[in-house]
Amino acid sequence: MQYQIPQTQNAVQLIGPDQLTLNTSKKVVPPGPYQILCRVEAVGLCFSDLKLLKQFSAHARKTRIISGIEKGILDEIPSYVPDDKPTVPGHEAVVRVWAVGEKVTGFRPGQRYLVQTDYRWLPTANSNGSFGYNFEGALQEYVLMDQRVITSPQGESMLIPASEKLSAAAIALVEPWACVEDAYAVRERQTLKAGGQMLIVTDGPVKPAVLQRLFKQFGKPAGITWVSDAEVPAGLSVPVQRAERVGELKDAAFDDILYFGSDPAVVESLFAKLAARGLMNIVLCGGRLGRGVVTYVGRVHYGGIRIIGTTGSDPAESMKTIPATGEIRRGDKINVIGAGGPMGVMHVVRNVCQGVPEVTVYAGDLDDRRLALLDKITRPLADKNKVGYHSYNPTNPTNPTNPAKNAPAGEMDYIVLMAPVPKLVVEAVKSAGKGGIINIFAGIAATVTCEIDLQRYIEKQLYFIGTSGSILEDMKTVLRKVESGSLDTNISVAAVSGLDGAVEGIRAVEKQLIPGKIIVYPACRGLGLTLLEELQTKKVSAAKGMKEGVWSLAAEGALLEEWT
Repeated sequence: MQYQIPQTQNAVQLIGPDQLTLNTSKKVVPPGPYQILCRVEAVGLCFSDLKLLKQFSAHARKTRIISGIEKGILDEIPSYVPDDKPTVPGHEAVVRVWAVGEKVTGFRPGQRYLVQTDYRWLPTANSNGSFGYNFEGALQEYVLMDQRVITSPQGESMLIPASEKLSAAAIALVEPWACVEDAYAVRERQTLKAGGQMLIVTDGPVKPAVLQRLFKQFGKPAGITWVSDAEVPAGLSVPVQRAERVGELKDAAFDDILYFGSDPAVVESLFAKLAARGLMNIVLCGGRLGRGVVTYVGRVHYGGIRIIGTTGSDPAESMKTIPATGEIRRGDKINVIGAGGPMGVMHVVRNVCQGVPEVTVYAGDLDDRRLALLDKITRPLADKNKVGYHSYNPTNPTNPTNPAKNAPAGEMDYIVLMAPVPKLVVEAVKSAGKGGIINIFAGIAATVTCEIDLQRYIEKQLYFIGTSGSILEDMKTVLRKVESGSLDTNISVAAVSGLDGAVEGIRAVEKQLIPGKIIVYPACRGLGLTLLEELQTKKVSAAKGMKEGVWSLAAEGALLEEWT
């Protein structure tokens, strides 16, 4: 099967910080030997698109790939657009193969795929390569991918076969639902990194038995850099090199950092030395930090760094507090802050339906309209699953129509932050209970810091967790749920659009004007941003295909028939 390749196409391009444009004559590049040209069926708009919009070349995923693939290969790929090159956003996508290069294997025109966007084996300085960031995304009619990029070192393709029996919207929305799944299913490193580099900074002597016990229980690093006036303990059986000062060390060079002491200025200096997915263990040795500590909270989400600590003198004790995963636990009181937004709804529904016994889910939002829609979706599910569910608006507790009376009281076991606001992280440390997990789901920029009460954090044995994107298995898990009928991702759809309305749609996401997901159909030329409830009044035929106001395969088919 062969399809005709047009010379030009419509595409939404980001050409600079906060500079979006609809390009009606973007060139369609035929595939090179290893490349795959796909036609985009549908793409969802995401809050993450806003982070790229504002940060542009400073975004952790827009920067240049530093390893994992030959530079010469990247130079061959027209859709590789790092740094300040214009890009095409859009990463929640379903595509159909249109044409393939002569050296491409396993793909042929006509096949339909869900796009996994996260290339974790292709690191940037603070994150990794990604579709819709430093590789062009799906807010265009045709998108070019390279098989050498989208295939993992284990041989797995980032194009996941998708059923013809599902709407394109349902398939595209697997990606954000998978990001939600990854936030809980992520496996945490509960050991020292095998073969990694460790930095030990100490304000006083460390007993050899303390480190020997740590290495016996949690593994040994490949090497240690020691910064202290104290002597290096004997009998470590690990190569040790000394350094005079933390400041002379290379940034992002250490997988595990141990600090024995309680000087907040030292802790602050150590964050820059922590590598991506690194672990910092603060051993207070009975001391107190005495003030808030400027903490790189943005790197919890984008860099995957983790912070633990103990009030005592044994780093092995704090290692034991690391949870195996980010999963909610039996009896947890869960507070989803920003629950009325598109991703917040997914978190609430996911936790209500997860099957974990005796949990109570609190859903907080500042918008009563969004809460009402959330209640409509969630309350029947909570009743069915026998889960406690309470929505609340914290801003207007005197309003009798406002469900603020359901606001959570007491300490929370699990807090999910859906807005990239550092102050929320600060407040979460205060409101979390002992052993609490604080899930920084919203992507605070990797460079952003805030002053955290780490003394309280350590005393309560709290744990910051954060994930960016999803892994292939998460997407396959969610796709199986959708294909089996146990999950209908269409419930997230609130509006539809062609590329003509996509820029307006992104601005609507920015201003939180629409309480749900916007699905863009690039083939629907001339279709502006349209709320689902407007379809009936505008006499759009797709309205007849909806079921109780929920988007469906029939509604999508009618829309495409009318607009293409």
